[in-house]
Parts: sequence; C-alpha cells; structure tokens
Amino acid sequence: MKQLVIFDLDGTLLNTIADLAAAANHALAALGLPVRSQTECQSFVGNGVGKLLERALPEGCKTPEYMAKIRPVFFEYYDKHLADNTLPYTGMAELLSSLQKRGIKLAVASNKYQSATERLVKYFFPEIHFTAVLGQREGIPVKPDSTIVNDILFAAGCAREDVLYVGDSDVDMQTAKNAGVRVCGVLWGFRTRGVLAGYQPDYLTENPQEILDMVM
Repeated sequence: MKQLVIFDLDGTLLNTIADLAAAANHALAALGLPVRSQTECQSFVGNGVGKLLERALPEGCKTPEYMAKIRPVFFEYYDKHLADNTLPYTGMAELLSSLQKRGIKLAVASNKYQSATERLVKYFFPEIHFTAVLGQREGIPVKPDSTIVNDILFAAGCAREDVLYVGDSDVDMQTAKNAGVRVCGVLWGFRTRGVLAGYQPDYLTENPQEILDMVM
C-alpha cells in the first residue's frame, strides 16, 4: 500500500482551462494583441504562468518587454476570476475522500503560482487535509525539476517507493521520473493518451476510482 499520493492540480484535480484562457486573453487584449482559442491555451499550460504567457504572445512579441507588461495584467485578472468556471473533475473529490479515510497522505504539486494553488485547493476541497500544497515558488525550479516532489517527501516523511504521483501532462510524467517515484497518467486532462504513453508511465487511467486500486 502506498503511504502518499501526490496530485498535480490543473488538468488533474481541477479543470482550470477556461479561467486560465480567459485571463490570458484579457491580458493579450489589454495589450492590443490577438487573443487565443481555449484549445491553443490548453496546449500552452503545464510549465507555469510565465511559459503560458510567452507561448500565448504572437511571434515578434515574445520579448522581456512584453512579458513585463502582460504578467501583471494576467495576475490581476486571474486572482479575481480563478474560480469563475473552474470545477473539480468528476470523481476526484470522492477519490480524495476515500484515500483520506484509508489513512493515505495527500499532497498537491503544481506549477501554478503558490497563492493561487493554495486558494483553489482550499476552495474546492475544504474537507481534505493535505500534508503539503506546493505551487510555483520564488527561487524554486518548476516541474519537471524534482525539487517540488522532494520537498513534499520531506514534509510527509515518506520514502520514494511508498509514493504515487498522479498527473495529466508530459511535464508530470517527467517530474515523477526525475523524482524516482511511480506515476499514473490521467486521461481526462490537458494531454492525450499518445503524449502520456510516450513517457511509459506505470499506469494510465480514465477513471479516478482506479487510482484507489493502484494505491491499495
């Protein structure tokens, strides 16, 4: 039995793409730049807000000057609207509750900035106790660097062999591999089966309840 399950946030626990796309497009429009489709924005996420905005900027505008202008506009809007259209994926709240009742430690490892990560987790999963909720933090490398997983392992007091990492993206697959922990790729998020399968995860699933079997 696993002692700890680490979940990615965007595309794994929560479907956040509508609010991320709205914030990115608000920022682009404020700078007089063309907006992006939600499908485009979905392909841009996974490596933190900085990369989302860099990828959303049109060619010729991916400069430090434009980044300095667009970031504060994005953050101001997203901080006010981060839960407008965001929802947990079907079955995820029930999965977290089932794991908690069985004494499994839970954690979140996200490339979303720390304050937004904490707010969303607290808002959508108020009954769940997480050993650690970590997002993108100043001076800490983002996923797929393994630092975030190592920090969670230290907080939980768990060995790598007792951990399952659950995520929806290529970034998550690489993060788990870099950290030396088993990984489950979920197929309801922001990447395709083909993308995830290319990283040879230990598990792939379309059903949150199957994760309970992987842990137990």
